[in-house]
Amino acid sequence: MGVILRQLRDVSSSLVRRASAPEQAGIFAGVNPTTVDLNDPIKLWVLQLIIIIAMTQFLALIGSRIRQPRVIAEVIGGVLLGPSVMGRIPGFTNHIFPPTSLPMLNLTSTIGLILFLFLIGLEVDVRLMKRNMRSSMVISVAGLIIPLGLGAALAVPIYHEFIDPSVKFGQFVLFVAVAIGITAFPVLCRILTETRLLETHVGVVVLSAGVGNDIVGWILLALTVALVNSGSGLTALWILLTAAGYTIFLLVPVRWGFRWIAMRSGSLENGQPTTFMMTLTMILVFFSAFFTDIIGVHPIFGGFLAGLIIPHDNGFAIAIVEKIEDLVSVVFLPLYFAFSGLKTNLGALDDGITWGYTILIIVVAFFSKFLGCSISAKLVGFNLRESGAIGVLMSCKGLVELIVLNVGLSAGILDTKTFSMFVLHAIVVTFITTPLTLWIYPAKYRTRDGPAVGSSSSQDEKGIRDLEDVFKSRFTVVLDKIEQLPAVMTLTQLVRSSSTVTAATVPPSSASDEQEKTPESPLPPALAYGSDGQRRRVSIDALRLIELSRTSDVLKSHEASSLVHSDPILSIVRTFGYLNHIRVTTSLKILSAEDFPTEVAGHAQGNSSQLVILPWGSGFSFGEEVASLSTAPTVTSTPFEKLFGKSAKHLFLPFFGGPDDRLALSFVVQLCMNPAVSATVVRFTKSESSAVTPVSTIDKEEADSLAVNLTYQDTVYDANDTKTRLASNTADNMLWDRYSNNLAVDVSDALQRVTFSTQSSPRPLHAVLETASATILERSTYTRVMVVTGRSRRLAVESHATETKALLEERGASTAPELPKMLGDVGAAFALSNASTSLLVLQACNV
Repeated sequence: MGVILRQLRDVSSSLVRRASAPEQAGIFAGVNPTTVDLNDPIKLWVLQLIIIIAMTQFLALIGSRIRQPRVIAEVIGGVLLGPSVMGRIPGFTNHIFPPTSLPMLNLTSTIGLILFLFLIGLEVDVRLMKRNMRSSMVISVAGLIIPLGLGAALAVPIYHEFIDPSVKFGQFVLFVAVAIGITAFPVLCRILTETRLLETHVGVVVLSAGVGNDIVGWILLALTVALVNSGSGLTALWILLTAAGYTIFLLVPVRWGFRWIAMRSGSLENGQPTTFMMTLTMILVFFSAFFTDIIGVHPIFGGFLAGLIIPHDNGFAIAIVEKIEDLVSVVFLPLYFAFSGLKTNLGALDDGITWGYTILIIVVAFFSKFLGCSISAKLVGFNLRESGAIGVLMSCKGLVELIVLNVGLSAGILDTKTFSMFVLHAIVVTFITTPLTLWIYPAKYRTRDGPAVGSSSSQDEKGIRDLEDVFKSRFTVVLDKIEQLPAVMTLTQLVRSSSTVTAATVPPSSASDEQEKTPESPLPPALAYGSDGQRRRVSIDALRLIELSRTSDVLKSHEASSLVHSDPILSIVRTFGYLNHIRVTTSLKILSAEDFPTEVAGHAQGNSSQLVILPWGSGFSFGEEVASLSTAPTVTSTPFEKLFGKSAKHLFLPFFGGPDDRLALSFVVQLCMNPAVSATVVRFTKSESSAVTPVSTIDKEEADSLAVNLTYQDTVYDANDTKTRLASNTADNMLWDRYSNNLAVDVSDALQRVTFSTQSSPRPLHAVLETASATILERSTYTRVMVVTGRSRRLAVESHATETKALLEERGASTAPELPKMLGDVGAAFALSNASTSLLVLQACNV
């Protein structure tokens, strides 16, 4: 009888044991929700579910800090809830996980496992094997033969030391060999994506080898289960032949039929499955699991096969994953690991011989994979670091091995002690994979499958020239939400010239994750005025960032080269560029949130961008971006911005001084070269007043320190000493005199549309808000006003920490201390004022 049928039988027999009507008053009648009620098992099941999910999420949060895959948290969580730790608490197991409640838990965990293996089948893209076929095949074969052989050899002493002689020796050897030789493909995909190795030649080869290894692993698993479930060799042969025939049936006629129905329903063309297609998919998954179960193979094998036949065109497979992945990964899958953990008792490892064999299992499992794969990688042309990384990555374990172990435990081939030994080895080997990979193959040694970010001297010189030239025409726009598009379009329209030139040509908008160049188009270009009187071509490089958090994100990372053409946000940007005659290039990256700053900095550097635009509301920390952009090599010419709001024709700039304010003033002058844009620039200074409470020297030093020393690394300038500050003040005065006295001949036309004035106040931030309000009120009838300001976290002329704190208290935002860190004091003041204006905050990078 199949696994699912046995579980249904156990649950059904349990539910009909009691014929009496259940008590309906619940806890008010004194009913204990932890008591097993076979007529109403949902109460205890929900309690078990909550405890399991809470434990898993807590451990996953800790594991994410040290870049561990989620499977580690799920396995450890199950072990902690079992007899190894929590089970030692008196009454815990009898009340929370009593034996009579386990059939229901087992059934739901098996359902989740079937769905998860369906998702794994969706991840397996056989097309990946075509990449670097020779290298991946050599590594995959070496990574199977050597571990399988050493695993079989390891099984001999373990069998004689721990296993009951009634267990068939051949079956035990097969179980151990498969457990040692298998590679966890879903865990491997996650590690490759989180460590950003998918963009490298090493990552592509490992992924290709992992596909072949995974397929062979599933064949071995099917063989193992067939041998266990069969009573004779002939029965096992029938099971294998039937499984092979069913596999061919699914992969050929059923796959063609499913694809035809998806095309007829429009789901494949649109990349979104209809309700009918989702219904058909779920029926296919569970029927496939049912069939493989009744023929004597584990039901999860059917779920895996169903995932293999789903087409990947136009993101169709990704859309299916997005619809079910959260339910599977958050609810169902932790149940399986918890159920497995309930059968793991690390307390059984209570003597030196047991621990000695456990360490031996870990050593053999790791080094058999590591040596086999790394040596074969070296033979096919990889260097030592790349070969070592390949060997480490191919040694990771995970779900498939746990499935093999659970099948062996259920069949009586493994006992609790040997089962616990192998579970511990899986945890250890998977745990060391990520840190060991990063240690052997750090980012500085990686070779990417695309244009590398250069750091040549010519690029450095180009960056310095870009900084000296205040007129910006090359922009990198960072996008992660569709709501950020209006801000980007607003700024682009301001930079763009209002004139139309018909004699020039410009390359059309292009879409590529590798920044490919495209042929020219007869469309007239959008131009920005330059200091030499000529207008320069405006170009936008749109970088779409997707946070790696789900299974669908892993799939997207595999198909980034195709998704960049169909992503709705990038499609809108390309259309906007085409309609406005602006050259647009697009890129799409899927990575963890903590890697966003590094990616933005490297991407801007590689594309020689002059401005990086970060719309407010991005999912990553502003402060982290500051640190990254300022410390990345040769990114010294790349300021950055935060922008929100709608279109504007008049600009208001409060000028206090410092490199950020100088950048803001230069950029405002550039925007005013557009005849449709005007500006008001006011230089504010702080004056003393008896109405203001004096600030002691100690308080002032603390305020200055607060403005400089942040909880994260801020933009790096020269040392904040007297000489540097004097040089900064001199640069402020020179730039102010040059523009306010109209001494800049090359921008004289723009300066005619700029009004300059000075103002002194004991409360400069309040004065800024009042002046801005008056400007907005004056011009609100015929235009919108955009406020432009420098972030001024370093080398500011005056510290506004005290006044900013007072503003936070006045506006009832004293609980938002991060706002000044993100936007600066002036930007935070405008954000708190709720003025009907757009806001543009700029910060200059170090030279």
